[in-house]
Amino acid sequence: MAAKPGQKRVIPINSLYVAEPKIYPKSINGRFQRWRWLFVWLTQAVFYGFCWLPWNGRQAVLFDLDTRRFDIFGLSLRPQDTIYLAILLILSALALFLFTAVAGRLWCGYTCPQTVYTAIFLWIEARIEGDRSQRMKLDAAPWSIDKLRRKTAKHFTWIAFSLWTGLTFVGYFTPIRPLTEALANASVSAWEAFWILFYAAATYGNAGFFREQMCKYVCPYARFQFVMFDADTLIITYDEARGEPRGRINKTQPSAEAPRGDCIDCGICVQVCPTGIDIRDGLQAECIACAACIDACDQVMDKIERPRGLIRYATENALVRKLGRQDIVRRALRPRTAIYAAIFTALMLGTSWSLAHRADVQLAVQRDRGGLYRETEDGIENSYQITIANTAESARTLTLSVEGLNAARIVGRTRFALPPGGTAVESVAVRINGEQIGSLHGAQPIRFRLQTLDGTTESIEQKASLWLP
Repeated sequence: MAAKPGQKRVIPINSLYVAEPKIYPKSINGRFQRWRWLFVWLTQAVFYGFCWLPWNGRQAVLFDLDTRRFDIFGLSLRPQDTIYLAILLILSALALFLFTAVAGRLWCGYTCPQTVYTAIFLWIEARIEGDRSQRMKLDAAPWSIDKLRRKTAKHFTWIAFSLWTGLTFVGYFTPIRPLTEALANASVSAWEAFWILFYAAATYGNAGFFREQMCKYVCPYARFQFVMFDADTLIITYDEARGEPRGRINKTQPSAEAPRGDCIDCGICVQVCPTGIDIRDGLQAECIACAACIDACDQVMDKIERPRGLIRYATENALVRKLGRQDIVRRALRPRTAIYAAIFTALMLGTSWSLAHRADVQLAVQRDRGGLYRETEDGIENSYQITIANTAESARTLTLSVEGLNAARIVGRTRFALPPGGTAVESVAVRINGEQIGSLHGAQPIRFRLQTLDGTTESIEQKASLWLP
């Protein structure tokens, strides 16, 4: 409220401990809501389905922390492939920057787990308790048999779905089939049980109760999203020039109506919003770009025979300069987004090429840290731990040798037969006889060479050092 002349403006301060009123989003249908549910089905089909897919006798997608091995269909990653994890994080950040700069919070509105699970929980709630007005009446009504029955059924369904979600989550880190059998026999380990219950509790609490509070106060993306926006970023907007002044239609005396805009102030855009904001107040951090307000407003415009698009996807420049759809698309390709897209594409192509040309067999060599060298009866030897990984989908028989010093030889196992995706960890020694040391001293460069007997894979070398007195 504006202050009168001579008065100071008082800014109200709201306590951080004031309880937030419960939001009852109204169900709505429309083109954008159909897109949202399409992404809900796609993301959940991937999440709940991929852990059950078999692949060459193993689970198709498994992040086995015990064996330090990540299997993603035909791709098998080891600890020495950590670079790909770093690249994946960089690609995810670049994709977030690119999509946000072009079209705002698409991630939040359509694929964010918090948004997806909240939509699923709201759908369950609406099926059991009814739509918005029915849920509000039920919560305001005194406890009765019918209210207890509905509340119990809702929470039972929520808990069952959350437990299924927790089981699926753990199934990506522990093979899902043995885990399910162990759960059925009540023989699941304590850590597995803990993570199933923990993830189930997080799903139940966040999607059932926390809901929009997560987007408003916890999620960091809502805090810094505006840094990535500019005047050509596609966002959900209210066309104030067209909608104002607001006013309801006077059906009894149409001629007596004062000049007004297309907005009839029905408030349905607020009723359908899952975060409870009024998009007519402008862009807000709480807006998750779910586009429910667009679908709701379009339906109202159809009923009052006004053009759609009072609330629509647009840019700040489009509203100010009255730009059309083609102009919005053309301005989306600007230096900022072009740089993001170029870096993202180059990194994606480079990573794809690297994975496609990655060797089927990997070799890692680590020196024994117990000492530089050890004297034997006939010479000097160094100890090493050899890790060999077969990332191919077929068995491999490999031989290990050492090069660089003609007199050096391996003492220990040199032949390895590995199944598809198999790993061998072996301690070996490299020895050089005393009479062959001669004038050599200090660290001498050597190379471990790994080669398949069938010749299907090129030899792999790993550099190391042989320490002498």
